[in-house]
Amino acid sequence: MIIGTAGHIDHGKTSLVRALTGVDTDRLKEEKARGISIDLGFAYMPAPDGTTLGFVDVPGHERFVHNMLAGATGIDFVLLVVAADDGIMQQTREHLAIIDLLGVERGVIALTKVDLVDTSRRSGVASEVAAVLAGTRLENSAILPVSTLTGEGIEELRECLFCAARTSEKRTSLGRFRLSVDRCFTLAGAGTVVTGTVLSGSVAVGESVMISPKGLRARVRSIHAQNRPVDRGWAGERCALNLSGEGISKDAIVRGDVVLDPELHAPTSRIDALLRVLLSEPRPLAQWTPVRLHHGAAEVGARIVLLGDEPARPGAESLVQLVLEKPIAAATGDRFILRDTTAQRTIGGGGLLDLRAPARRRRTQERHAQLRAHAMIDVEEGFRALLGCAPYYVDLSSFARDRALTAKAVDEMAANSNAVMIDVQGSVFALSADNGAALKRSLLATLQIFHTDNPDFPGMGLERLRLELEPRLPAPVFRSLLHGLVRSQQVAIDGAWIHLPGHKVKLTPQDEHIWDEIRPLISGSYRFRPPRVRDIAGIKLVPEPEVRRLLRLLGRMGKLYEIAHDHFFLRGTVAEIVEIAVDLAARMPNGQFTAAQLRDRLDNGRKVAIQILEFLDRHGVTFRHGDVRRVNKHRLDLFKRPQADDDDQVAGGESSLVGRPDFKSGRGREPVFGGFDSHSLPPQPKGAQPL
Repeated sequence: MIIGTAGHIDHGKTSLVRALTGVDTDRLKEEKARGISIDLGFAYMPAPDGTTLGFVDVPGHERFVHNMLAGATGIDFVLLVVAADDGIMQQTREHLAIIDLLGVERGVIALTKVDLVDTSRRSGVASEVAAVLAGTRLENSAILPVSTLTGEGIEELRECLFCAARTSEKRTSLGRFRLSVDRCFTLAGAGTVVTGTVLSGSVAVGESVMISPKGLRARVRSIHAQNRPVDRGWAGERCALNLSGEGISKDAIVRGDVVLDPELHAPTSRIDALLRVLLSEPRPLAQWTPVRLHHGAAEVGARIVLLGDEPARPGAESLVQLVLEKPIAAATGDRFILRDTTAQRTIGGGGLLDLRAPARRRRTQERHAQLRAHAMIDVEEGFRALLGCAPYYVDLSSFARDRALTAKAVDEMAANSNAVMIDVQGSVFALSADNGAALKRSLLATLQIFHTDNPDFPGMGLERLRLELEPRLPAPVFRSLLHGLVRSQQVAIDGAWIHLPGHKVKLTPQDEHIWDEIRPLISGSYRFRPPRVRDIAGIKLVPEPEVRRLLRLLGRMGKLYEIAHDHFFLRGTVAEIVEIAVDLAARMPNGQFTAAQLRDRLDNGRKVAIQILEFLDRHGVTFRHGDVRRVNKHRLDLFKRPQADDDDQVAGGESSLVGRPDFKSGRGREPVFGGFDSHSLPPQPKGAQPL
C-alpha cells in the first residue's frame, strides 16, 4: 500500500513519517536548512505480515503544490495531517480538495502537536476537521491525536495503517504496464534510475519498455520494489527501475514522463474529460479558459473547451475538452487536477474520458452519447455502450490501448459482447452482432436493387457502395469487410465492380451486332490507331451517341480502355503497348525514351502517342521527366495481356487497380467507367473474418 501525506506547511508531516518509519524524508540541503519540505520524500515501513508500506511525503507550502500533486497521484491511502495548535489552514483545505478530486477514498487524519494544547482544544479542532471532511470521500475517516515529541498516539496510528494495508484491495495486475516517473537520477555503478508508482500491470527484469511521450526505448536492467530488489514490479508498488538503452540518461527523462509497455505509446494533446469545478471558485469557467493541467507527475498548459451549452459552474460537473500545449502519456480513467495559470489556487479536477477527442463536431448529441459510454466505470459495459451509439463501430485496438488492456482481456471482452471483429492491417474494428448482421443485409439488398435498376452495369463502385450503407465504415475497414464477404461467396469483385455472385453484364443482340461491326475497325492492323467515336459512326452509319454508349458499356465491362476522350483501345492492345514501352526502355542506355520513339514503334502519329503516354502517366506505369519517360516496373501488372490473347476475356487480379465510376480521364472529360485509380481493393488482409 502507498500512503501519501497531505496538509499545511509546518504541521508536522515529515516529523510524523520519521516517527513512524525512522526515515527523514527531507533529503535536500535546502530542506535541511529551511526546515520545510520542498520536494517529494520517500520512506518505507515493514508490516507484521511481511509486506512493506511505502510513504510519499509531500511539501505543504503553497508554492510547492505542483510537487505535492506529483506525489499524490497513485497513492492508495492518505495521511492528512492537521496541527492541533493551528487547526484547519489554507493548504489543509486545498490538499483535501486535491485528494478528493483524485478519487482517494481511504485515509486517516493525524491530529499532530497535541502536546501543545489542552483537551478542549483537541476536541474543538477534531470537530473542525470533521466539519471540513463532510461531503468528501474522507468524511468518515478516523481522527487520531498524535505527538512526535512525546510519542503519544504513534503506535495507534501505526497499527491503524497496518490494518488499512491488510484490508486494502490490491490493484489489478491484468492491465499493461505503466509507471509514472517522479524522480530520475544516476546511480554509480548502475546508470540511469527512475522511480515512481506502478499504475497498472507489471514489469520484469529484461523486458523492453518505452519512455512516453518522448518515445525512447529502454530495457529494464534491475528493479527495486518497495525498497527491496525483486525480479518483477507490480501495480500499486513504488518501484525504482534501472534503465538502459540508446538515448537513456538522467537528462533525457524528466518528472511527468511515463515508463510503459511499448504497445501503449500513443501521446495525446486533445482529451475529453469530466470536470468538477470546486465550489470555492469565484465564477464559472468560460470557453477557452487557460489552466495548468496536472496529470500523474506531469504539468502542462491547457485550454478548456466547454462541450455543453452552459459555463462550467462551481460545484458542478461539466463535460469539457482539454487542449494541451504539448502531448502527454495518459490512459482513459486517469484522474487530473486543474490549477490557475498563476499556480495560486486549485480550480477543479476529474477523470479523463476519451484520449482521441475530435476537434470538430465535439458538441453533438452523438458525441455526448459516446462520452457517456466512455465514462462508464466497467470497461466491458462501456464497450457495449459504444457499439450501440453512432458511428456504431469501435476501433478496438485503440480502445484497448487507451485503457491499458492486455490481449487476453480484449479477447474476453469481445467474446462476452458477441461482437463482430474486422481485422485491418494489424488493427481490429468491432461492430455489435445486430449492427453487423444489419449491415450485411443492407449491403446485399443495395447490390440487388442496383442490379435491377442498372442491368447493363457490371456492379457498384466500392466508394459509392460504402457511402450508401449504415453504419458508414472507414474505407479500409469496409474493404476488409468486403474481402470477408468474397471469401464466404456472398459477393463478388470483378475489376472495379462489386456485384452479387452470378450477376453478369451481357450485350443485347442489337449491341452484339453493332460490336461485331465496330471491332474490326479497332483491332488488327488498326489497333494502334483506332478511329474515334465520330469517325466510327460515320464509317458504319450508326448514330454517334449510340456508338459512344456502346463503347463505354464495353469499357465498364473491361473490354476497352478510353485512352482519351472518345478514343477507345482494346484491352489487349493496351497490354501490348505497355510491353512495347518496356522493350523500348530496355533498349535505351538510361532506360528513358521519348514520345517520338514510341510513335515510331507504334506507327500511329505523335498526337496519339502522346495521349497514350499521358494515359500511362496517370496510372503510374510511366514517369515523365521533361520530354522523356521511364517505366515503373512496380505497375506493369496493371495492364496484363488478356489470357489467350482474347480481348473478350477480362483478366483482372488482386494487383489490378480498381477504378471508380467517378474516375475521369482528364479535365472536362466524360467519366471513364473502366478506368483505374488508387482506390482499388488491396490484397486480402491476413486474419480478416467474414461477416
